[in-house]
Amino acid sequence: MVAGANRNDLKLLAETLEAMVIERPEPTEEHPQHLCADKGYDFPICREQAEAQGYVPHIRARGEERQALREHPDYHPRRWVVEVGHSWLHRFRKLLVRFEKLEETYLALLHFACASLVFRRAVSC
Repeated sequence: MVAGANRNDLKLLAETLEAMVIERPEPTEEHPQHLCADKGYDFPICREQAEAQGYVPHIRARGEERQALREHPDYHPRRWVVEVGHSWLHRFRKLLVRFEKLEETYLALLHFACASLVFRRAVSC
């Protein structure tokens, strides 16, 4: 899903889950599908949307990190995989600030950046 930066994440969750490109296996009780999300999705509607699509939501609660830091001063928060991916994509300055007017153009640049990252990773291994 591509949307403007002024759209709240929770409003795009259902559309994002429906726009999955890769076919996911049918969830079963033995092997449920999990969805990890940050505290930007800590709303009841997000949990409902995730469960309606067959996911078990694991959504970080707001204030949870601050409380853990107060209780354990040596606590280091765990960063999500998505944040690492965003930092990799921010190396492509053309994606950092979007000047493209057409959604298709921006999406093509995003695909090119992802392909470039995968290629670099494959070559270095």
